[in-house]
Amino acid sequence: MDTQHVETLIIGAGQAGLATGYQLKRLGRDFLIVDGMARIGDNWRCHYDSLALFTPARANSLDGVPFPGDQWHFPTKDEFAEYLELYAVANDLPVRMQTRVERLTGREDGGFTATLGDDEVTCDYVVVATGTFGRSPQVPALASEIDPGIRQLHSSDYRRPDELPNGPVLVVGASHSGLDIAYEIAATRPTTLVGPERGNVPLEWGTHRLERAFPVIEFVFNHVLTRRTPMGRKVMAKIRHHGAPQLRVKRHHLADRDVEWITEHITDVDDGRPCLTDGRSFDVASIVWATGFRQSYDWIDLPLPVEDGWPVEYRGVVDAIPGLYFCGLAFQYCFASGEVNGVSRDAEYLARRIAARTPAPAPAAA
Repeated sequence: MDTQHVETLIIGAGQAGLATGYQLKRLGRDFLIVDGMARIGDNWRCHYDSLALFTPARANSLDGVPFPGDQWHFPTKDEFAEYLELYAVANDLPVRMQTRVERLTGREDGGFTATLGDDEVTCDYVVVATGTFGRSPQVPALASEIDPGIRQLHSSDYRRPDELPNGPVLVVGASHSGLDIAYEIAATRPTTLVGPERGNVPLEWGTHRLERAFPVIEFVFNHVLTRRTPMGRKVMAKIRHHGAPQLRVKRHHLADRDVEWITEHITDVDDGRPCLTDGRSFDVASIVWATGFRQSYDWIDLPLPVEDGWPVEYRGVVDAIPGLYFCGLAFQYCFASGEVNGVSRDAEYLARRIAARTPAPAPAAA
C-alpha cells in the first residue's frame, strides 16, 4: 500500500473543489484534489444533452480565469465542462482523476486518512466538494410496484427524448430538471408533469429585461438571501428540501406544448400504474423521476452530525470535527452558493480558515 501525505485533501474536482484548490494555492498551501471520474468536467458532461446553465457567462467565472466568449451567453453543460478543464490547467492545480475516496477516517494523532483503493492519503484537513445535492438518485419506494412494462429512469440517467419508448410520458418532480425535461419531451410526446410549484422568478431568460435586472438579482442572491437573514434562512429550507423556483422554463412554456402540470404528488400505485391521492392513475409508456438526489456520507467514517440529510455546518465549517470542511453545498452561505459565481467566495472563506489553523511553511533557503 502506498501512502502520501498532504496538508489538505480536496475530494471532488468540480467547480467547488477547483475553486478551493485555487484559493489554497494563492495562500501557498499544500493540497491535492482527487475525483473518481475520468476527466475534469465529467460531473457536468453526464447530464441530459440539452442542459444549459441558468446563469450567463458573466456569472460563471471562478476567481482567476474569466469565462470566455459572449458574457450574456448561457453556456451548455459541455462548454462549462471545458471551462473547468481550462481552469485546472491554467492554474496548474494538482488533480488526480479516476481516484475515488472509498473511506475517510480519523487518525489517533489528529488529521485524517482517505482510502483510495489500494492506496492511502493522510492529511491534516479535508474539504468535501462532492456536489451541491449529492449524487445518490432519489426515487420513491413505490417505483418498484409499477408495471415493468413502463420504462422508468431517474433524471440523472435521462439524456434525450428519442431514448424513450413511443407513447405518453410522466415526469415526476417540478424543480429545474423536471421542468426542463418535461418541456423538451413534450415537443414529441404527450407529457404530464406532477409536482408542487416552487415559485417563479418573473423574468424571461435570454431577454434584455433579464440583462437589466440581473445585477439586482445577483445582489439579492449574494447579500440578502443569506444564512444570516430570516428571509434567507426561510429560502434555504425550501431550496435544500423542496427545490428551486421556475427560471428558464415556466408554466406558460409548458402550456404552449400542452403539458398538463398537476401540482400534487404521486402517492400510490394502482394496477401497476402510478396514481394520485384522489385515485387518478396514469397510463404512460415511461416515467422520468426528476425527484432529486440525497446526500450520502456513509463513506465518511467519522461522527459527522447530520440533520435532515444535510451535514451540520456553517459556511462549510464542521465545528464538531475540527479540520473537516464542505464546499459546494446548496446555501452554504447564501442562495448564490449553489451558483458558480458564489462558489469562489465560499472557497476563499474555507481556505482562509484552513490557513489560519497552521502557519504557512517557511520558504526554502536560497
